Amino acid sequence: MRLLYVVTYDIRDDKRWRRVFKLMRGYGDHLQYSVFRCELNDRERIELMEKLTKAIRHDQDQVLMFPLGPAGGQREVNVHALGMEYRRSPHEAVIV
Repeated sequence: MRLLYVVTYDIRDDKRWRRVFKLMRGYGDHLQYSVFRCELNDRERIELMEKLTKAIRHDQDQVLMFPLGPAGGQREVNVHALGMEYRRSPHEAVIV
């Protein structure tokens, strides 16, 4: 089954950023500067994570994968982080 993911990254080095950007173009749609929308099956997700693991510096960079589930589905969102640890903001979003 294919799932929808939002993949975002913070890469400290321009050369590594370009490498990650080129890699991501092969897996999804570019939404913003460092944000992609990807539809991946398990094999593709694992393959992408392996390639990203090799492309980043884990002590400096961060890649976050937000699985959104199948189209139209609602479920709890887990974050798969590579590199720097993902920390949820202690603040709630306020929409004005």
